[in-house]
Amino acid sequence: MAIERIHLLDIPIDILSQENVEKEILDLLNKPGTKSIVFLSVWDFLKAHKNGKFGECIKNATLVLPTSKSLLKGAAKLGLPVPLRYNPFTAIIFLLSILDNNYKTLYLFGGRKGALSQAEKNVHATFSNIRLVGRYVGYYPKNVESQIVLAMYKSSPSVVLLGDGIPGKVTWPYNNRNRFASSTFVYYRDIINIFAKRSKRVSDKTFEKGNEIWIEILHNPLKIFLIFPYMKYKLLLLMYK
Repeated sequence: MAIERIHLLDIPIDILSQENVEKEILDLLNKPGTKSIVFLSVWDFLKAHKNGKFGECIKNATLVLPTSKSLLKGAAKLGLPVPLRYNPFTAIIFLLSILDNNYKTLYLFGGRKGALSQAEKNVHATFSNIRLVGRYVGYYPKNVESQIVLAMYKSSPSVVLLGDGIPGKVTWPYNNRNRFASSTFVYYRDIINIFAKRSKRVSDKTFEKGNEIWIEILHNPLKIFLIFPYMKYKLLLLMYK
């Protein structure tokens, strides 16, 4: 089986080898219904472990790819098969390459107006075979959400990329799962701004070393307090071992 799902402290994590990514993504795109690819950090993992609704969203995701080294170490500590770690930006670029090679469709959702417009232009310039069937900004008033959902339903994009400014963030697709025909949703907060060249992506070197958290702390010093939930994670591993 190309995808193996393990459960770390009752939270699902998928093991997907790089050589099987394209086949599994194409199979996923061809399945009916609302599907979601989740990039799971250790912080999201802890939230899923604590928050019932968020945990339900993660448990029902079609594909859960770990981004934190801590999750891999946790799996090894509990004697579970160790998954492969994915850089969200690199994974999304590969996903867009698959869409491009197979003439699939894309909807961009999130970000501010200027960033979204520039992101659309840059995506089209790089992946010219992808048909962009729609876009909508983030930070929108609640009363227009039904119109956004209807537009997505009618255009039925192969993939919806969600960026910043989406209420519920990664849970938005799950909360609206019964309102779409067949689309795959991928949330990554910074993706619109990175595509618009307004934010820098985490370098491969930084990601490989597992130092991406320090970049976040530089942008938001309050994130230094994430040390406390991280200590809780280590304690949970000891309890379950």
